[in-house]
Order: sequence, then C-alpha cells, then structure tokens
Amino acid sequence: MKTVVVIGAGPAGMMAAIESSKSNKVILLEKNNKLGKKLFITGKGRCNVTNNKDISEFFDYIPGNPHFLYSSLYTFDNQRTIEFFEKNGVKLKVERGGRIFPNSDKSSDIIKGFEKALKEQNIKIIFNSEVTGINVSKNVIESVSVNNSSSIKGDHFIFCTGGASYPLTGSTGDGQRFAKMLGHNIIPLTPSLVPLELNGCDFSELAGLSLRNIQIEIKNKNKILYSSFGEIKFTPFGVTGPLILSGSRYVNDKNLNLNIDLKPALDQSELDKRIQKDFLKYKNSEFKNSLNELLPKKLIPLIINRSGIDENKLVNEVTKSERKNLLYNIKNFEFSIKGLRPLAEAIVTSGGVDTLEIDPSTMKSKIIQNLSFAGEIVDVDAFTGGYNVQIALSTGYIAGNNI
Repeated sequence: MKTVVVIGAGPAGMMAAIESSKSNKVILLEKNNKLGKKLFITGKGRCNVTNNKDISEFFDYIPGNPHFLYSSLYTFDNQRTIEFFEKNGVKLKVERGGRIFPNSDKSSDIIKGFEKALKEQNIKIIFNSEVTGINVSKNVIESVSVNNSSSIKGDHFIFCTGGASYPLTGSTGDGQRFAKMLGHNIIPLTPSLVPLELNGCDFSELAGLSLRNIQIEIKNKNKILYSSFGEIKFTPFGVTGPLILSGSRYVNDKNLNLNIDLKPALDQSELDKRIQKDFLKYKNSEFKNSLNELLPKKLIPLIINRSGIDENKLVNEVTKSERKNLLYNIKNFEFSIKGLRPLAEAIVTSGGVDTLEIDPSTMKSKIIQNLSFAGEIVDVDAFTGGYNVQIALSTGYIAGNNI
C-alpha cells in the first residue's frame, strides 16, 4: 500500500485525500488549524458548491483553459458533487442562476460533510503543518519538510495549495513556488474575480450604492470585451458585484472603459418619452429636482454634471439638445478603468502551474514522477456561480483516483 501525502485541506485537497484513501494510506497536511478556511468564507459564508447547469455548459463559464478540464469535469460532474454532499449529510438547494448552496446557508455544513467523509476513511490530518521544503532525487519526491523541522515521507504527493488570493486563509502561492523549484513553468499569478478601480469621480460619494437591472460593457475603444446584465455596487474606489467580478477576467490591458446602461429595458426612443413625461410633471421645478423618479438619489449630481445642464435651470427651459445629452449619459454612463484591485482581494487566482505540463486525465505532473496537482494551484479559473469549487472537487477527485 502506497503512502499518499496531500498538501492543502481546501476542497481539492480534501477530495483528493478522500478518493486516494480508498486504496492508499493518506496523510493530509494543512498549514491552518482547521479544514477549508477559504471554503468557509466563499459565497459570503454560504458556500456556493456547484451549479445545476448541464455539465456541458460549464465550459462557457471557464475562461481559463476550459479544454484542460474536460476529463475531470465529465468524470466527477456536478451531479456527483450533489450526491457526495447529500451522502455525507448536507442538504442542498438551488438558487438563481443554478447556483447550489447548503440548505442552511452555512458553509460550515459543507465542511462538516467533508469531515464526515474524511473520518470514515480514517485519513490522518496534521494541522498547523506548513510545508517548507521539498526533498527530490532524480525527478522523484522523497519527502517534504514541515515547519522547517520534521520530514514526512511518501510514495506520491498531491499539491492542493490553492492560488494566492485571500492570503490570510493560507493561499500564499507556496505550491506554485515549489512547483517552479521542481522544474514546472508557472503562468504569472494575477487576480481574477476582483473589484475594479475606476477613474472619473469621487467614488466616496457613491460608495454603497447598488444598481440592479443594468447592463455593463467593458470596452477597448469600440471593441466590446465583456457584456452582461445584472447588479453592480459602488465602492470607495470603483465598483464590485457579480457582473464586475466576472468582467474583471477581461481587464488585462490599459485604456479600457466600463460603460453602464442605467436603463437597458428602454431603448433611446422609449427613454426619451419617459424623460419628457417627467419633465412635463416637473416643468416648473428646477432641473436638479426632476430626476428623482428616474435615477437613484446618489447618482443624480454626477448625471447632471455630465449632462452639462445647469442644475438650477427650470425644467421647461431645458432644450431638446440638452435633453438628448441627458439621455445619452443615462444610456452611456462611462468610466475609464484604472485597474484591478490587488490579488489579495481576488476571489480566485488566474495563472499557476502550466496545464501543458499536467496530464488532464490523471492530474499527474509530466516532469516529476510521483507528483499530482489539483485545484487553484493549476492555471484554471472560472466565473462566479459555483464553477470554481466544482473545478477544485473534480480535479481533486481525478488526482486522488489515479495514484
């Protein structure tokens, strides 16, 4: 019987340990004092574990090397994820967009499900164990050093150390550094699913404002890189929210703009009629008091400023060209993108171990004979909606199942 050493007790590591323990002795090393520290805070503490879309649709939501994941996602798909958690006592529910959460809305229940499975397989878990060195000979890992002192030997090693986002949870890029030391190419680590910093106004005035049912576009001049409909939220430095997090994956260049259509349900003609209707109602009022039924209060001063209309002008004195300019700014509420927030604030990491150096059907290294990878350490990433956790579980299963 082989001894398998799994490094990292996130979703990928726990699944890899559970699956490999069915025919091997397993040691699971975790640098924190608990399991799934990052998993605990995902989905705002509710833990979106997967999505109920057909597995064939998942690849549309994976901008980072989707083809590499065919074997793992089709082998351990979302239905098997649902079965795994329900078998281990976690009841699940489906929400908007097919997102699947625990019934309780508590990520701790997902971790309890893992704990149950790990206990049933008699897996040895060693907490507070930071891997500080790798001992290798002739393309074979012999042991790992832990906490700069003790050495743990194994026949096969699975790196599941995550990316470099949310470093306080233990994801600090250790695995990528070790993989590089072992000869692997590392695609540079960059933030993905991260808020955007914008130029164009004092965002402290807008901070906390949520806009629902709006359309956004991320553009390079006239080329649309990303477009979607939904909700965003202003922050002291720019914007966040599901649309922004997914769109951030396309912000890898300078000179990009974020365009917001504040009224996507109305075309130009319909919006013009709506504005004229409000203007008629407030014809004897000052312009600054005529937009309260059309726009959120916090937005009005900025829209007025961009329209070029004197805020104290009487509504019945606003010209047709001024009205058209107001309409344009409501449909094209645009900001230049300053950049991404830091990697430490990203939900997931883009980049990691080069997929060309990993066998997608086994997750084994093509360079080191007794090494496998799973989860966010690999250069794969997806949008929000449960896809990233599913990738971790699927790659963890494949890695554990092919020792």
